[in-house]
Amino acid sequence: MLFRRICVSLVLALVTLTSGKAQEKLTLEKAIAVALENNYSIRIAQRRVEMAINDNTLGNAGFLPSLAGIAQKNFSSSHLRQEFFNELQPPLDRRGVNNNNSSSGGSLVWTIFDGLGMFVAADRLRQLEEAGRSNAKVTIENTVAQISSVYYQIVREYQRVRALQNALGISKDRLELLKANYEVGAGSKVDYINAQVDYNSDTAALIAQVQVFRNAKIDLNTLLARNPSEDYMVPDTIIFRRDFVIDDLRQSMLSQNPNLVLAAQQRRLAELDVKALTAQMYPQVDLLGGFNYNTTNNQAGFGIRNARNDVWSYGARVSVNIFDGFNQRRRIQNARINALINEDQESDLRTQLLAALQQSYSNYQNSLQLVDLEEQNFKIASQNVDIAFERYRVGNSTPYEFREVQRNTIAAETRLIEAQYNAKLAEIELTRLSSTILQERPRQ
Repeated sequence: MLFRRICVSLVLALVTLTSGKAQEKLTLEKAIAVALENNYSIRIAQRRVEMAINDNTLGNAGFLPSLAGIAQKNFSSSHLRQEFFNELQPPLDRRGVNNNNSSSGGSLVWTIFDGLGMFVAADRLRQLEEAGRSNAKVTIENTVAQISSVYYQIVREYQRVRALQNALGISKDRLELLKANYEVGAGSKVDYINAQVDYNSDTAALIAQVQVFRNAKIDLNTLLARNPSEDYMVPDTIIFRRDFVIDDLRQSMLSQNPNLVLAAQQRRLAELDVKALTAQMYPQVDLLGGFNYNTTNNQAGFGIRNARNDVWSYGARVSVNIFDGFNQRRRIQNARINALINEDQESDLRTQLLAALQQSYSNYQNSLQLVDLEEQNFKIASQNVDIAFERYRVGNSTPYEFREVQRNTIAAETRLIEAQYNAKLAEIELTRLSSTILQERPRQ
């Protein structure tokens, strides 16, 4: 009864897995296109670039004047009581004396010289915009590499499913053969039961692998910001390149890798910080202008009843920091040290990337050799399992010997699948490090 339930579950799983007519055929190129549109990390990085573009203006750099306007209206209600030295003049006692006055105007400040600090600020804003673009490129390339890895992981898991399906087919043929021999009295019940156990074991392995395959699909849907339950088809083979040249990859990485480009931009920003702080030691010259309009309405009964005053003002202002406890000099020294730190960080990153490229290239070459070796091993193992089954069918081999041959065949195919997948991962890493992962059309 348990055996039948397992078979039913397997059939249902495989029907869901292989019902490809209603499924989307998802190529790697299409997956990357969807990710560039929907992936949240990429969208966040692109919005940060938009912020940097908005900040890169002449006004933010300090080239444009600032103009402020103000308008004010005041009301007052007073109780006046006044006594005079002149005894002939009676005291003044008035309640509810209402007065009001209003003022409006504007002020203009335009910095025309600040030790060239505004030019340094403009350069810094441009560098920040470029750094934002480089950071977005880092995010995009890393995300594309991650998507490519998960995509080929799905292909690998599907290949494993097919390998276990083939193994289950062999186990089924063996089970049917032993069942027929047992029913006609030509075989032992022990061999028949062992065949059932092996078939059930292979069935359980296939069901587990189907779930791994489905989980990998869900992981890719998550990266693409799609519905996790959305189903699709992938190719059943992995195609990898064999034409990489280490010198070309190294040259491309040193000139295009966005991490290196970003490190160089950070170094230039640190150098601009030194210039900006040095500019603060020079005098600052501002042009000033203003206009004020005031009106007064007095109901006290004496003095000025109504008044209006228009005032235009203009001038210039020069300010300089004479002494601040040597704090400005300290800040400049620290900025220079920080520039040296950024320079060392850039050099260290270049060294690390060169080492990573060399290691990835060695892994790539080694993976290709393993692929060639495992392809030969699998061909031999496949031939061996056919021979072993025929010998087992005619009684020239024991169940244990045939099972070992079957296991060796599964192991050989598994190693071949892993070698192909590792070769593809090495290829993806090489294109990521050399910053060519977006330049080439995905091959699959």
